Amino acid sequence: AQNGEKEGGPSILDGVPAALPALLRAQRLQGKAARVGFDWADAQGPLKKVEEEWAELQRAIAAEDAPALERELGDFLFAAVNLARKLRVDAEQAAQGAVGRFTARFHHIEAELRARGLSPEQVPLEELDRLWEEAKAREAGPSPA
Repeated sequence: AQNGEKEGGPSILDGVPAALPALLRAQRLQGKAARVGFDWADAQGPLKKVEEEWAELQRAIAAEDAPALERELGDFLFAAVNLARKLRVDAEQAAQGAVGRFTARFHHIEAELRARGLSPEQVPLEELDRLWEEAKAREAGPSPA
């Protein structure tokens, strides 16, 4: 079987809808495999796998190998989801949180620039970065005294 096709007969992995968001689907598939013992003992296994996949991704980038790049990036993300699962973090929720933080920070950049009569494309990257860091600092709130 290739490209995720099963070889025949029922599978432990059955019942996970293909239409789910990829991170959620990966976590559910990994969970099903874990229930029959196909799992790491603790988070150290998937942590090492993330590091291994990161190295493979870096090699694909250096080689400028587009097919390998997509495959290795996918493997890296899949390994990261497995690490999240072992850490009892919902990968989909964590990704949604990151998307929300990115959106809020970028909106801060736009609002600050709009107040000056500017737009993001009118200022250098250094100013965008400064405003990004300002938005991150605002998220953290005041530092403890």
